[in-house]
Amino acid sequence: MAQLIILPTVSDPRGKLTIIEKILPFSVRRIYYIYGVLDPAVSRGGHRHKTTIQALVCIAGSCNIHIDDGNKTQTVVLDTPDKCLILDPEDWHTMDNFSSNAVLLVLASEYYDAADYIDTPYRN
Repeated sequence: MAQLIILPTVSDPRGKLTIIEKILPFSVRRIYYIYGVLDPAVSRGGHRHKTTIQALVCIAGSCNIHIDDGNKTQTVVLDTPDKCLILDPEDWHTMDNFSSNAVLLVLASEYYDAADYIDTPYRN
């Protein structure tokens, strides 16, 4: 099941610096981000993977991540840039309720491969 971790953050009068180093359970091979979602009701994702592990960080704004690993479901609100959600390959996930300024950063363990995607949800 997905795991929420709090990223180390250093604060001083100049601002905050959040660090992603030696904390992810994988090497990063792909980075992408989602932004400019005009309708908060729009759902993104809707898949799981065969091998890819992902780390999601909402670096601006907020969004909801809905997760189903076939046994358990949960919803995680990413609303601060120090929250990092680790999704295992078996975690079916959708994202919605994006705030108008949301930027969702995704760090992935594998390069894009269409054959790695499983688009069929678990049966309830």
